[in-house]
Amino acid sequence: MLIAAYTIGAQKAVVYVRAEYPLAIRRLSKAIEQAEAAGFLGDNILGSDFSCRLSYKAGAGAFVCGEETALIESLEGNRGMPRLKPPFPAQSGFWGKPSNINNVETYANVPCIFLNGGNAFAAMGTEDSKGTKVFALTGKTNRGGLVEIPMGKTLREVIFDIGGGIRSDKKFKGVQMGGPSGGCIPESLADTPIDYKKLNATGAIMGSGGMVVMDESTCMVSMARFFLDFTAKESCGKCIHCRIGTKRLLEILDRICEGKGKEGDIELLESLSNEIKAGALCGLGQTAPNPVLSTIRYFRDEYEAHINDKVCPAKECTQLLHFSVKADKCTGCTLCKRNCPVGAITGEARQTHSIDMEKCIKCGKCREVCRFDAIDVY
Repeated sequence: MLIAAYTIGAQKAVVYVRAEYPLAIRRLSKAIEQAEAAGFLGDNILGSDFSCRLSYKAGAGAFVCGEETALIESLEGNRGMPRLKPPFPAQSGFWGKPSNINNVETYANVPCIFLNGGNAFAAMGTEDSKGTKVFALTGKTNRGGLVEIPMGKTLREVIFDIGGGIRSDKKFKGVQMGGPSGGCIPESLADTPIDYKKLNATGAIMGSGGMVVMDESTCMVSMARFFLDFTAKESCGKCIHCRIGTKRLLEILDRICEGKGKEGDIELLESLSNEIKAGALCGLGQTAPNPVLSTIRYFRDEYEAHINDKVCPAKECTQLLHFSVKADKCTGCTLCKRNCPVGAITGEARQTHSIDMEKCIKCGKCREVCRFDAIDVY
């Protein structure tokens, strides 16, 4: 950040950190104090005529503040809501001054380039995307955490070579890329190289570097609903497309997951998603429909199963599940009956039990406690 400040002649630098990360804030505060004590920050740095003060702002945690103009509003003490552009921050940014806004990760690459040269940095990555990228690898993988990789590695290499493959040896189904506003890439595209253009072509984005791995037990409709629920709540409400559109998308996904989907819902989701992308004011609304569009693109059959057959192929959507007892495996141990919270299971000891689906609340407790794999879920 100091190199950038020196280059453009800025005398003030600010790091915006979410208040939910107190450890990061404590470490950053200590680092600033140490840099000031060493003469790297403040007035006449290292005896030169260059002065720069660096501070941090603990933000309120709004997702929309990842958008640069909303971030500026928050820095200035206002509610984090995007501004119309132009003017762009490079012309009129923080307190109306020309401002250079980048992710911390971007600034962190600068010393490496200065020390080793641009050619060394460019030697990593692809023709369109140079250097490295940090990802938060999580989900149904054996090893999760922060990973830094050269651009150009494939998704399969990251998930299986670095992440150690899929937990419990289940089948790899897909990976959600780019955070809540990212898209889902199916197993068939797992050999896609990681760079900006190639990821965008799949319907996903690089985004904040999220990489959520999913296995065969993940319902893609429910997954899209999960991320839409987040972005709908995080919408600042400034523009109608995002404020109302994401809410309507979520309502449709809720219906489908509850077994109340109807013919035309998929087409409605697609149409509404494209309208939101085209009309939203900032990146939050423009990318919020990505989970919906990408799951429809690659997992349309799951949407159709929910709507037409009223079943969830992944057996995740509770309202679409049916429970029954396998007569050939039930020993009549009464364990399921004793653990059912609503008394939906009947049967005498050492006799085959049965489940009353009218009473059943589909909590799954019977399947959880059964020692003989006698509960069938479909």
